[in-house]
Amino acid sequence: MSNIQLITPKPWTEYELIDSGNFQKLERFGEFILSRPEPQAIWDKSLSDQDWERRAHAIFRRDRQSPERGDWQTTPDMRDPWYVTFRQAGLNLKFKLALTTFKHVGLFPEQADNWAYIHEKVNGLKAHVARPKVLNLFAYTGGASLAARQAGADVTHVDAVKPVISWARENMDHSELDNIRWVVEDAVKFVRREVRRGNQYNGIILDPPAYGRGPDGEKWVLEEQLNDLLKSCADLLDRSDFFFIINLYSLGFSSLILDNLMQPLFGRVPNPEWGELAVADQANKRLPLGVFYRFASV
Repeated sequence: MSNIQLITPKPWTEYELIDSGNFQKLERFGEFILSRPEPQAIWDKSLSDQDWERRAHAIFRRDRQSPERGDWQTTPDMRDPWYVTFRQAGLNLKFKLALTTFKHVGLFPEQADNWAYIHEKVNGLKAHVARPKVLNLFAYTGGASLAARQAGADVTHVDAVKPVISWARENMDHSELDNIRWVVEDAVKFVRREVRRGNQYNGIILDPPAYGRGPDGEKWVLEEQLNDLLKSCADLLDRSDFFFIINLYSLGFSSLILDNLMQPLFGRVPNPEWGELAVADQANKRLPLGVFYRFASV
């Protein structure tokens, strides 16, 4: 039977969620504090608006003409880009952060527990497989890829956006790693081709967005295409020595949906875990930031 969990990252020196509420979140990344929108923070802030304004080095202001884009209002001492490190669970990673027009900064701190999970599972697989093969789809700036590579896996990192691949490569260099395989391609096309070739992976990681476009204009809609993509991933996953992780960030998606998808595709998997990813602020309000499903043979 699956283990329903609420996972929050362990205390991390370089990151904290200071406050949340009124559809915003106030976070510290390294030495800088950022204020940006958060659609799930529907409760009241614990701190005053004046306190938020006083503390923040950068505040994201939405463009009235776009629901997604915007600009950052920054203080004179705000650096862009800047860097943070992650040292936990045997990992020693370094990430470049930057203020983007989509409010993101290149890092999803709620994924820290998954990085530790990946590192642990790759090390466990090495008892049976000399160099476990790991596939990271919709891989963004590469936190999961770095965790797998630092544990000794052969990593294939797939993302449709070339500048994001370049960003991930910088993170690899800053983390003093090498030899990650970079693939700029639509994830669905890549997976189908790998199935036709008969390739398999010991670890598969998916972080699909709600909507997206491939490098050749391929359209991705989560609700319409996730089931078919998972069917292909089931064909790609080595069934002797393996782990699997999927995260979803789309509003309204329940971890029950993932459980219902997984059962017919992967059968009775060992050590299943599923639930929500969250981060607690200083007032212990727990901000939900996605749902996950993961399992492993080790």
